Amino acid sequence: MRWPQAPFGKGLLRRRLRLAAQRFADHGWAVTPGGYFNGRRMACDRLNCFATSSHPLYEDWENRSSTRSAQLDEWWSERPHALLLPTGHAFDVLEVPALLGSRAVYGPPTGPGRATSAGRVRGPVAVTAAGSWMFLMRSGGALAPELDHRVDIVQHSRGSWIPAPPTVLPDGPIRWKVSPQSIGWQLPDPEEFQQALVQALVALDAAFLDLPLSARRRLAPPALSRPAALKPTPTLRRAF
Repeated sequence: MRWPQAPFGKGLLRRRLRLAAQRFADHGWAVTPGGYFNGRRMACDRLNCFATSSHPLYEDWENRSSTRSAQLDEWWSERPHALLLPTGHAFDVLEVPALLGSRAVYGPPTGPGRATSAGRVRGPVAVTAAGSWMFLMRSGGALAPELDHRVDIVQHSRGSWIPAPPTVLPDGPIRWKVSPQSIGWQLPDPEEFQQALVQALVALDAAFLDLPLSARRRLAPPALSRPAALKPTPTLRRAF
């Protein structure tokens, strides 16, 4: 298997991660470091850690998250550690598959600038190279019933985290589709955003049903049961 390489040198990546961490900290978003991509896996140099996917550097990562510049300097002084954002404090996150995420932000290809209702409820959106879209929203809202039953939608709140740009994972870098800076670091209301996402989901389902049966069979995902790791905890969470 050919592992993807970092798109820039380790020193440059480390500096970019440090600058990004400071931008988050300046807006009150605490950060915590994670394992770094060593060309094969996400490593953290802990002797008793066998995790290969993205994971926090410390077992007590939630208590050690910080906005202090001196602490950020120490964390990103040698390694290009993943930049992790704890959720459930400054914001929650809804992680959805790319098909729904792109539909929610951009809608059908009917012309530039025409967004769906979810696209108009603007908030930061990060994407992974593996195809997950992560929507940041204000903390405190429960997952809407229309979304809660779906195995491909995960709510990250207290006790969870997400990797943030410009973190590099084995699949590739995390990128912003909608950056916090572009919308003035504003976060959407969770209830309003989730209802907009439900509307996008309904529209996507309707478009799917309009396809020929052969196309539906080709695009339909396999049936899955919800694994335990999709319900994140401080020590067990969905692997990126």
